[in-house]
Amino acid sequence: TNELSNILQRKDLNIVNAMELVDVVKARLGTMRESGWNNFFADVQGFCVAKSILVPNMDDEIPVRGRSRAEGRTITNLHHYRAEIFYVAIDKICVEMDHRFSEGSNIILDCFSCLDPKNSFSKFDVDKLARLADIYHADFSDDDRGTIRDQLETYVLQVRRNASFSTCEDVQSLAMKMVQTEKHLVFPLVYKLIELALILPVSTASVERAFSAMKIIKSKLRNKINDVWFNDLMVCYTEREIFKSLDDIDIIRTFTAKKSRKGHLPRNFI
Repeated sequence: TNELSNILQRKDLNIVNAMELVDVVKARLGTMRESGWNNFFADVQGFCVAKSILVPNMDDEIPVRGRSRAEGRTITNLHHYRAEIFYVAIDKICVEMDHRFSEGSNIILDCFSCLDPKNSFSKFDVDKLARLADIYHADFSDDDRGTIRDQLETYVLQVRRNASFSTCEDVQSLAMKMVQTEKHLVFPLVYKLIELALILPVSTASVERAFSAMKIIKSKLRNKINDVWFNDLMVCYTEREIFKSLDDIDIIRTFTAKKSRKGHLPRNFI
């Protein structure tokens, strides 16, 4: 699950990669539950030996947890560690995966993955993309839903013939190329789908970052900060990597050029 966790925490989240990794992780968890105990136990044994940790005998019997010892019910260490810990842990992860990536979410992600421009838009599916207009009915009018199929069919034929789109590797680069070639004006409904794909919250990582930033910025000593100033500080903090790349001199000059001021900048700033 490490690869899936890493990709879900990235700001430039690739929906197609996320979808593929979700399916792979679910399959690997199922395989691990069915036949992964022996390898897992061997790894644990090796770790315990290296750290001088006593490994219990798996054939020894222990009282059943949660039961009175007077009942005399026992189980082996093997059953306890494999069935009550190993299997239960994997089952909980699977349940959490199903909760995070429910059937409805997977349908939406699967539909958006059809926008992937790789291999000359090989995953492009008009039916699935048109279905998104019904799912996001608030963003598309009745007329839009009636014409989006024709626009999608025309769009895919044109971009497949346009050599400049062959360099697109993901939805982000596709959106940029659409704007550069002004195709977003020719195919506004398709571009709206691309915009929805880019803002789709596949994970809560970005939201969690925002809440963490709120706690740092709006402290007890700054609890009366107004909303506008607070929003500006939030943008600067959450996108600090972008702001670090900006030149302070350019910012000062831009701010000064907005209107005439009583004070003047030193000559080395002009």
